[in-house]
Amino acid sequence: MPAHATPFPPSLWAAVTPDRPPAPALEGETRADVAIVGGGITGLSTALELASRGRSVVLAEAASVGWGASGRNNGQVIPTMTGAEPDAMAGRFGEVGERFAQLVSDSASFVFDLIRRHGIDCEAVQNGWFQPAHSPGRVKLSAARVEAWGRRGAPVRLLDAAETAALVGSKDWYGGMLNASGGHLNPLAYVRGLAKAAEAAGARIFEGTAVTGLERAGDGWRLTTAGGAILADRVLLASNGYTDWFAPSLAPKIARSLIPVLSWQMATAPQPDHVRAEILPGLQALSDTHGDLRFFRWDARGRLVSGGAMILPFDGARRLKALIGERLAGIFPQMGEPKFDYVWNGRIGMTHDRMPRFHRLGDGLWTWEACNGRGVALASALGPVFADALDGKPAKDLPVPLTEVRPYAFHKLATLVAPSLLAHYRWKDGREPA
Repeated sequence: MPAHATPFPPSLWAAVTPDRPPAPALEGETRADVAIVGGGITGLSTALELASRGRSVVLAEAASVGWGASGRNNGQVIPTMTGAEPDAMAGRFGEVGERFAQLVSDSASFVFDLIRRHGIDCEAVQNGWFQPAHSPGRVKLSAARVEAWGRRGAPVRLLDAAETAALVGSKDWYGGMLNASGGHLNPLAYVRGLAKAAEAAGARIFEGTAVTGLERAGDGWRLTTAGGAILADRVLLASNGYTDWFAPSLAPKIARSLIPVLSWQMATAPQPDHVRAEILPGLQALSDTHGDLRFFRWDARGRLVSGGAMILPFDGARRLKALIGERLAGIFPQMGEPKFDYVWNGRIGMTHDRMPRFHRLGDGLWTWEACNGRGVALASALGPVFADALDGKPAKDLPVPLTEVRPYAFHKLATLVAPSLLAHYRWKDGREPA
């Protein structure tokens, strides 16, 4: 099946990013040191790292690289986890939790260093990521986060209400945490740039190539596709929230170990210069402390890129445009009632504790899932980590906490119920943390 047989979902990023010549579908049998399933950020970052080390790498993508969440997100590069504090990571997982917290802390810098090293043209802006606090109690939380991340060398500082208003262009927040290492980019251009760099390093990419079977073959693994097979010593399953999308029988336990949630994005029409000079004039990325998240960034053409979530998916695009339009007009009255030129969504993996999961499934078989909305930075930084794992580095020495696969009971029901948690988040947003 050719890559173009699965249409690329419409979005701002799909509209403005130069096309990538499609890679061929796999036909026949091929061999490699490492096979990677999934052409998103994790798979491509790992492929690039391994190929740069001289390993033979084959990456199979069911549609086109960046087709999934990696090419459809907001493009914020955020060096934290959603709701997972660094001290809690260390407390829960010990030394490896501390190493994981450090990996997260350094993840945004890794992304922008990678972009510079390989000359990836993806509208990258490293002017910082800001998390403003939506209540006085959240300012105390911001102060605690500044202290915790600062102990790990993160370039963070606490802004007061006046500094926040000047940075954001709104008086809706009370202060917050600024991390200078964060920023934003065009995620689809970034993914396509990673693919180009990986191919230049020697990795082979096959698009329109869904892996439908995975089984032991001697000392290695055999991956079955519609047109052939891949024989590899080691395998990385990097399909995350789309693990069951093209091949439901490939890894059903992994697919049931996360809750897939639609993340909606939207982009305004290009804004006039005076609006751009008042709203986020320093071009930082912003995601606040609401559970019902407020998040914004400018793109390279003067569009404010935001988004949100809906409790009920019915007529989601129209209803969300109205909700986010009203929200933006309230936060930024200088903008007026915004017009949205693009509305799109993508599937992201979530867990109840908003921590990702890392698994060694067998000899030379690895996977992970659930970015929980922080995928651009973390997924990129995991490339060298998984390369080390696939190269045979002992699991105990990796900076990620390994856990057993634990599928959610009543997974279908949990998936249906998950959007309703937004009501709970909105209730919590109105209460101060204990």
